[in-house]
Amino acid sequence: MQARISQNTTLGIILMSLTALVFALQDGISRHLAETYNVWMVVMIRFWVFAVFAALLAWRSPAGLGAVMRSHLPWLQFLRGAALVLEVCIMILAFVKLGLIESHAVFVCYPLIVAALSGPILGESVGWRRWLAIGIGFVGVIIILDPGAGVFSLWAAVPLFSAFLFALYGLLTRYVARADLAATSFLWTGWVSALLITPVGLYFWETMSLPDWGWMALLCLSATLAHFMMIKAYEVAEASDIQPFALLQLVFIAMLGVWVFGEVLRPNVVVGAALVMAAALFTLWRARVVARRAARAGG
Repeated sequence: MQARISQNTTLGIILMSLTALVFALQDGISRHLAETYNVWMVVMIRFWVFAVFAALLAWRSPAGLGAVMRSHLPWLQFLRGAALVLEVCIMILAFVKLGLIESHAVFVCYPLIVAALSGPILGESVGWRRWLAIGIGFVGVIIILDPGAGVFSLWAAVPLFSAFLFALYGLLTRYVARADLAATSFLWTGWVSALLITPVGLYFWETMSLPDWGWMALLCLSATLAHFMMIKAYEVAEASDIQPFALLQLVFIAMLGVWVFGEVLRPNVVVGAALVMAAALFTLWRARVVARRAARAGG
């Protein structure tokens, strides 16, 4: 029997914070490449590496590659992969059209969408406190989008759609976890995403310069490193303890956007993002409280 990994919340927090930093750097590289080359090719190469990394992890697992590949919910696993690869493409497009800061300021509302949809999809109960937090969070999104400032651009709604897709991906991940191993979900994510994006990416293939191939390699390595650190973070600490630190990605994105890409941190974005992050943190905390009450009642 495999020994249980000892819990270390401090290490989990450090790993999750580093994961947020690496994901922010990865988004900056994605924006740089997508400004020169088409999004489909950039995402395709990224998911090729992700698929290989997932296969290596499955191959090294005690169950073996064959056992990890078997899913009890293959169609839902396929839908998860499709949602993720589409979300990544749309979000990178938002980076180019809106910038890193405003795109992520809206995207950070995805935990609120998860909370709102957890009832109809997972059958979970959402109390009035979390519904209030969801409402406040979406007020923050409206403040960020600033629809009253002249003509409202449809591009402003793109990261919101991306957040919806990522929330759907997260909810489906929780649903399939009832029947499949985490390693199975990870493997299916990599392979399905790579399978779906490859025909489109190859069709729009462009010649990439040698320096940009270096950035592409760094993007793939950073993605692999970030996923590895995230896996390790969840191994050594409870998800509810470390998940709030994933929101540090917005802080790192703001620094990157201002210092590297010359973006402007508008006051409405700061206020709106603060509301969204506060609401997201509250929903995470309430979910933890409800889970603990349910565990005590069941025990």
